[in-house]
Amino acid sequence: MTTDNLDKPRVGFLWETLYGWHDTGSGGDEPSDPARGLQPVNRHFSAPGPKRRLNEIIQVSDLRQHLTHLQATPATEEQILRAHTKRHYDYIVSQSELPKGGDCGDGGSPFGHNALQIAQLSAGGAITAVNSVLDGEVDRAYALINPPGHHAERDRSLGFCLFNNSSVAVADALERPEVSKVAIIDWDVHHGNGTQDIWWEDPRVLTVSIHQDRNFPVDSGFIEERGAGEGLGANFNIPLPPGAGNEVYLAAIKESVIPALEEFQPDLIVVATGYDAAMMDPLGRMMVTTEGYREMTDLMIGAAKRLCAGKLVFIQEGGYCQYYVPFCGLATMESLTERSAGFDDAYASIVDGQIRTEITAEQREHLDRAREAYFSEASTGLGEVAS
Repeated sequence: MTTDNLDKPRVGFLWETLYGWHDTGSGGDEPSDPARGLQPVNRHFSAPGPKRRLNEIIQVSDLRQHLTHLQATPATEEQILRAHTKRHYDYIVSQSELPKGGDCGDGGSPFGHNALQIAQLSAGGAITAVNSVLDGEVDRAYALINPPGHHAERDRSLGFCLFNNSSVAVADALERPEVSKVAIIDWDVHHGNGTQDIWWEDPRVLTVSIHQDRNFPVDSGFIEERGAGEGLGANFNIPLPPGAGNEVYLAAIKESVIPALEEFQPDLIVVATGYDAAMMDPLGRMMVTTEGYREMTDLMIGAAKRLCAGKLVFIQEGGYCQYYVPFCGLATMESLTERSAGFDDAYASIVDGQIRTEITAEQREHLDRAREAYFSEASTGLGEVAS
C-alpha cells in the first residue's frame, strides 16, 4: 500500500442493480390519462435513469479502484417499523402485491409489481452504509439508493418515496449503545417533510432541510416548524427563494447548518443528498453546480471531523436531470474520496456563464430570517440531550 493510499480516507460506495429496476411507469408527474390530455411519455420524472447513470460514471472513473464496494441487504419489517407505522408498511405491501403495482398514495408516485422488494433493499442499503461507518469498515460512505425516501412520513408516503431510508437507517443506528444523537442534513431541493414528521418530537435527531421555498410539498418547510415537545428546536428549516445557487447554499451551511451541528454535537452526520437543486433539473428552480456540491461536501467533511470523529454518510434522494446528475454526484464523490475522477464537468461551459457570484438582498433576507428564527427564538439546549 502506498503512502498516498494511507493518507486518503476509506470510502464505502453502495449501488444495487435492482435500484435501476424501480418501475415508475410511463406518465409524467401524474399517470397518463387520455381523458385529461395526459399523454404517456418515455420516462416518469422519478425514473431511475439519472441515478443509474451516476453509478456508471463512477464505475468507469478513476475513483472505482479506490472505493470499498458495499452490498445491501433488505431492511426487515422490524427495522422499517422503527420509523413507520404498521398501517403504512401494510399499505405499501398491499400496493406492491397488485398485479400491475400501485402508488405511494398521492396519485403521482407509481411503482411496479413487487416494488416492496426494491424499497426494502433501498432502506437496507442506507442501513448498510451507516453500519459500515459505525463499525469502522470505512471512514465515510455513499449509498446511491433508489427509490428515494425523504418525503415518506411516519404514516404515509408521497413524492416518489415509499420508506424514509435515512430515517430507517438512523433509527437502526440509535439502537447501538455508542450512538445517542444523529444529525440529518437534507439538501434535496424539496422539503424533507417525511424526515421532519418522523423525528418531530424526538430530541435525539437534529433534522435540517435546505430547500426551495414552497416547491414540494407546498404547505411545509417553513422556518416556524421547529419540532414539538422534547424535540422542540431539533428541526431546522432553511427555505430559499428560486434562483439560489452555490453562494447561497454555502452561506446557509456556513452560517446556519454548521453552528446548529456544533450546538447539537452529533455522534453521526447523515446527508440526504439530492441533486435536484442543480442547474437543469426539471423539478427545481435552483442554480447549484458541480463545484457547489463539491464545496458543500467539503464543509460536511470538515464538520464531521471536528464533531463526530469523521463519521459521515451520504444517502441518495432526488435528482432528475439525466445529463447533469452524474457530474454532480461525481463531484461529491471526488470530495469524499479526496481524489480526482479523471473527468471534468462536461456541462461547465453551459452552466458556468449563468452562475451568480453574489447573494442578492432577497436571498440574504431568507438566510438571515431562517438563522435568526432558529437560534434566537428559543434556546434549544439540545447539546445536553442524551449525552
